[in-house]
Amino acid sequence: MKNLMLGTLFFLAFIPVKANPIRDSIAHEPSFLYEDCDVCGCSGNGGSMGYGGNFTNNFIGVRYMHQSYKSRDGIFNNSPWVEENFNTMQVWSKIPIGEKISVHAIVPYHFHNRDFKAKPHQKINGLGDISVLAFYELVKTNKDSLLLNPDKLAHTLRAGGGIKAPTGNYEKDNNAGSVNPSFQVGTGSWDYTLGLDYSLGYRTYGANVLLNYTFKSENNLNYHFGNQTNYGLSFFGSFNTLNAVSFSPSIGIAGEIFEQNKQYNQPVSNTEGDVLFTQIGLHTTYNKWSFGANLMLPVQQNLNAGLVEVNYRTAFYVNFSI
Repeated sequence: MKNLMLGTLFFLAFIPVKANPIRDSIAHEPSFLYEDCDVCGCSGNGGSMGYGGNFTNNFIGVRYMHQSYKSRDGIFNNSPWVEENFNTMQVWSKIPIGEKISVHAIVPYHFHNRDFKAKPHQKINGLGDISVLAFYELVKTNKDSLLLNPDKLAHTLRAGGGIKAPTGNYEKDNNAGSVNPSFQVGTGSWDYTLGLDYSLGYRTYGANVLLNYTFKSENNLNYHFGNQTNYGLSFFGSFNTLNAVSFSPSIGIAGEIFEQNKQYNQPVSNTEGDVLFTQIGLHTTYNKWSFGANLMLPVQQNLNAGLVEVNYRTAFYVNFSI
């Protein structure tokens, strides 16, 4: 199944199309990595799928994300593996406030399930933690000069941050018997993110570097998920076909680093970790509509001392420009 999805995305991403050399050099610059990613002590509930996708238009849309994990049902080497599926449906948007400030919002709904070897199948669902972020353009190349001189390099640098509210429910009992504390629809905590986003474009090609850091707080049940670092590097191109549809394939890497969780202000063992993904994506537009897909596969991981493993992540979205 994993190989089939990878092959399908590669096939779609490199359909022969005709490049339009007079388009803005960074007409499809990727946006922020931040999502409602948190939990797991190793982000089993989000992470590095991209905040706004490979586009700069203001929009409102719907995105579906699926994440496949497995974790030990216990701390011993012979403890059975638990198959875990995290599913999220999001309403998300990017809205301008003036020329240099944009506000992003995500309202997620989660429906997760996991299969134990000797226990009943478990399901949880509900509204997740709502996130609102704002970013300011520190540097942006003048678009008019790029149209007159398409061989000129284009730069965009944005900085910003935001807040995640504890609108999702955190259930302490969901962590019983499993080393994966991410099986939640919310963290129960107010969290805060700071980040940077830099894009470099040439004609219809470009690169994007992203970095953000999330400060997490203790919830009302005295559980404190560890702070989180997200980073990424992607390369992308923008192509037109039939003067009506544009395609923007992308390829890159994304990483996540998780600090140790705490409970009653005491460290929780085997909750820190890191993971590095390779990712490919495709963003396509038609008039005011846009569609996209993203696939992430781990190339290196050490989550919860090896007691949690990510299999893959996928995302699909439909947006309408506003």
